[in-house]
Amino acid sequence: MAFALVDCESFYASCERIFRPDLKNIPIVVLSNNDGCVIARSTEAKKMGIGMGVPWFKVRENFLKQNGQVFSSNFTFYGDISARVMNILEGFVPRVEVYSIDEAFLDFDTLKQNYDLYDFSCHIRALIKQWTGIPVRIGIAPNKTLTKIAINEIKRRNIPTSVLYLSNEKEIWSALAHTSVNKVWGVGRRLTEHLNNAGINTALDLAQISPQNIRKKFSVVLERTVRELRGERCLDIDDDISSKKQIVVSRSFGQRISDLKELKPIVSNFAVRAAEKLRSEKQKCSQVSVFVRTSPFNKNKPQHSDLKTIGLLTPTNDTRDILTAATKGLQPIFRPGYDYAKAGIILNKFSDEQSKQYSLFKDPNEPKENTKFMKYIDQINTYKTQIYFASQNTKKWSPMKQNMASPRYTTDWYELPEVN
Repeated sequence: MAFALVDCESFYASCERIFRPDLKNIPIVVLSNNDGCVIARSTEAKKMGIGMGVPWFKVRENFLKQNGQVFSSNFTFYGDISARVMNILEGFVPRVEVYSIDEAFLDFDTLKQNYDLYDFSCHIRALIKQWTGIPVRIGIAPNKTLTKIAINEIKRRNIPTSVLYLSNEKEIWSALAHTSVNKVWGVGRRLTEHLNNAGINTALDLAQISPQNIRKKFSVVLERTVRELRGERCLDIDDDISSKKQIVVSRSFGQRISDLKELKPIVSNFAVRAAEKLRSEKQKCSQVSVFVRTSPFNKNKPQHSDLKTIGLLTPTNDTRDILTAATKGLQPIFRPGYDYAKAGIILNKFSDEQSKQYSLFKDPNEPKENTKFMKYIDQINTYKTQIYFASQNTKKWSPMKQNMASPRYTTDWYELPEVN
């Protein structure tokens, strides 16, 4: 009985190094939208004491003085590299649960009889590094919670192979003894305080408490965690990629916007992107919401936030329908005299793309849905937006500050790396 957790090391920073070998051993930080806070750090940056979530302006001068390299977030690039890593994993094991952009659980149960799981994991790690340039850690254990413990042990012990198999009780108990209770999967800050007050400071302390007592004093969720720390399996691999129930496309603006004429094309861009995501999910929606808000942090300016939901009589994934609804929704919630800091589009009430629903009351002015037409546009725009809708902003302008973004090396023909 064995699961594995594949954890990409300093993922965003590692992505930035793929096409920049000169950045090896150089401290790297990646910033949030609008270049506000640090959201990712290389190992070298962590050793410098750069904290997660720290405002960039507070560490900028000292970081750059030490020859650190800073990047604006490049989620298009990171998402593509993540997909490549996950595709490799899916070629090796029967079940993969993509847990996050840089983590995946693997089902090793059926492989244990035919493979040495440690050597097998080392092989997977080597191929991922060779084929994508991304270094990964792999923790192997009887269940999900213990694979997380194994990853923590790899970091703590600085294991050269970056692979650890907790295969017996002695190894598991030793790892738990060296793991603070706040490092246990699912144990947050407030719960840590309660556990510490009860004399529970390590994962081993928690594992030695009766699951029944934990359930009475805390919750059934923590009871499940305790059982997994003791070697039981309570959580299975969730490889069912179910369709999303909501799609949200929103951004904070690098510069405040107070003009409706300026805001409309931005919201149109969001609506177009949301429609593309909807079609990629093979879904249709029957509800489009638009929202706007000012910055809650600017107390000296008047505040306003609002949301308008437009119901569609017939489910659709046609960009033109969603654009029409977005425009209808934006008009009544916009107020002159306010400096808007963020806007977005939310799609709800999904149905399968193949399903047919008709309405006796369909608005005759709504554009007729044309699935093939949308498909052709998606194909043309796959690597570079070539076709725009009339209401979109076609200028090379972004509502976000991303002054230090690297090229989208793998997703844009015009940003391919050049070799001299």
